[in-house]
Amino acid sequence: MPTETAAEPAITTEIIRKHGLNQAEFQLIRELIDREPTWTELGIFSAMWNEHCSYKSSKLWLKTLPVDGQQVICGPGENAGIVDIGDGQCVVFKMESHNHPSYIEPYQGAATGVGGILRDVFTMGARPIAAMNALSFGEPSHPKTRQLVHGVVEGIGGYGNCFGVPNVGGETRFHKSYNGNCLVNAFAAGLANTDEIFYSATSGVGMPVVYLGAKTGRDGVGGATMASAEFDDTIEEKRPTVQVGDPFTEKRLMEATLELMQTGAVISIQDMGAAGLTCSAVEMGDKGGLGVILDLEKVPCREKHMTAYEMMLSESQERMLMVLRPEKEAVAKAVFDKWDLDFAIVGETIAEDRFLIRLNGEIKADLPLKALSGEAPEYDRPWVETPKAEAYTEVPDISPAEALLALIGSPNHASKAWIWEQYDHMVLADTAIRPGSDAGVVRVHGTEKALAFTSDVNPRYCFANPIEGGKQAVAEAYRNLCATGAKPLATTDNLNFGNPEKPAIMGQLVGCIKGIGEACLALDMPIVSGNVSLYNETDGTGIHPTPTIGAVGLLASLDEVIRIAPNWSDDLIELGKTEGHLGQSALLADVFGKEIGDAPKVDLVQERAAGEIVRHLHTLGLITAAHDISDGGIALAAAEMCIAGKCGVIIQQTSPLPPVQWLFAEDQGRYLLACQKDKTAGILALIATADIHAEHIGSFGGGFVALADAFIPLAAVKDAFEGGLRDVVK
Repeated sequence: MPTETAAEPAITTEIIRKHGLNQAEFQLIRELIDREPTWTELGIFSAMWNEHCSYKSSKLWLKTLPVDGQQVICGPGENAGIVDIGDGQCVVFKMESHNHPSYIEPYQGAATGVGGILRDVFTMGARPIAAMNALSFGEPSHPKTRQLVHGVVEGIGGYGNCFGVPNVGGETRFHKSYNGNCLVNAFAAGLANTDEIFYSATSGVGMPVVYLGAKTGRDGVGGATMASAEFDDTIEEKRPTVQVGDPFTEKRLMEATLELMQTGAVISIQDMGAAGLTCSAVEMGDKGGLGVILDLEKVPCREKHMTAYEMMLSESQERMLMVLRPEKEAVAKAVFDKWDLDFAIVGETIAEDRFLIRLNGEIKADLPLKALSGEAPEYDRPWVETPKAEAYTEVPDISPAEALLALIGSPNHASKAWIWEQYDHMVLADTAIRPGSDAGVVRVHGTEKALAFTSDVNPRYCFANPIEGGKQAVAEAYRNLCATGAKPLATTDNLNFGNPEKPAIMGQLVGCIKGIGEACLALDMPIVSGNVSLYNETDGTGIHPTPTIGAVGLLASLDEVIRIAPNWSDDLIELGKTEGHLGQSALLADVFGKEIGDAPKVDLVQERAAGEIVRHLHTLGLITAAHDISDGGIALAAAEMCIAGKCGVIIQQTSPLPPVQWLFAEDQGRYLLACQKDKTAGILALIATADIHAEHIGSFGGGFVALADAFIPLAAVKDAFEGGLRDVVK
């Protein structure tokens, strides 16, 4: 029997609740172990059975997502997903949330989010080559927004810049639903050889379990449980659950880990992320069908008199757990000594289904290991379908010129250069397209190939119509990759929602997953990794559903890159049909403060056909630039191309729709293409053979953006674009 001490408090109903467990779950624990759990055992169950680690509310629906494909080497379930890019190489990538910690302590919350996602990548044997961040903040006028923006951006830059990985893209939005709960979704991708991939499933009885990296402290104790709960007026009490990161230690840990992997010493390896030592040891044992014994007095600690509970639940950063080939112990230890990092044998694998935790000879926990993961509750939570929104049919009373300047000067659509200029996007010297375009592009070092990265979601669409919103998030990621010339390969998802115990919120989650699954299947972009972040609520008010999609595409050569900037005298072609959809549009939301109507419909067959024709046109040398049409419609997309190309545009409407409706509609599946004038007719003829609508709608050049008889100086458009974030960040 485990040994308790008098200092450990009694397990009361309130203690159970604070550990993120309900009474039924606590009773199940009693039945599984046939006794009362110790304090340490309660903490271990709390860590493994919380929403963040067990996916108990979402697992049922996550199983419906398409995860297979000819290009997929490893799908969900490992530290990151892996996709083949040819020539014996693969890209390893994942997106993960650090929402709750970033709201409580913005700098460290965001910084350790970057550190955690980087470890997920290099744990698998991949050297990181790119990072992105998808950020959602409250209203610009909210008293916490400025502090959160500054803290989060500084944390991302502070960690990523010191570590040395280029930040090549992402997105930033502002909305009142995030006033009490910002979102920080971190993405990382790395390169590995397909015959040098490392997994977490252990094998072999009696193999040494080795602790690697930085020392364990009390920071982050209970962090995973905190991330699985709503916020309330006790939020400040949760500050100690936020981890503290050290990017220079992480850099050394990466170099040591990659060097260690070349020695043949590694049987299996796992990042210590959420729930720290508990989750890493249990996952390694469970995947390998083995038990694990840990002797905690051997764990390197930076604080005195740490308890077993604290050591097992600490989320101190820059740590790994490895199962070692015993004959390679001296070689492995020498690598970590060289990098001035801790290397300690803290346990061993056993044949029994047992998770045995000892401290100074006393048994602190003795649990069936498989029960910690395999017996975690899996809920089919009640859900209700989001009511169908009525179609929006009005046309706002505003001139196109006023609408464009107001929209491009709003925080949601203005330049985010103030943010990404604080990130190093050129380190490693392989970045070909920097932030601010449809997708970031990074050369695969030493080859002709390149990889494109993007992240996308429209929370307004998901709130109004979860299924169409989920589809649209994947479709826009697909368009962004195609508009950059890349063939879409696969996706990672970061599903950010409110409290799943509320049927309406659970309905949003279910709907978005259905839409995402349908789009991933139709566009051949399987989900290979991801993260679910629930309970993003404060005082009962949830965020807009925000299922962020990170996507990766492949270019055979940098010659295939399509840029956003047109040339002077280029013609402007609209690819895809504008029907005039204004429901849930940026024009209504960001200019008029109205979020009404239904989300636009997504035709996945047309999406795929349009993307393929864009890439085909570029391989034929027919187009000089491309940009997908999304928020803000034709007008905003054309203005962004003008700013990038430093030239004006004259747009000639070809539709009977009212000018404002035609220019700012957000019908899906559309692109703007730039081409030399002598190629316009041939392009239109070629597009027609693919049964896709396309029209010549204008030409680039001059110093004005001309919309519906209004000539707006390009300088005025540029000033609005560059100044729109000023009031938020000054």
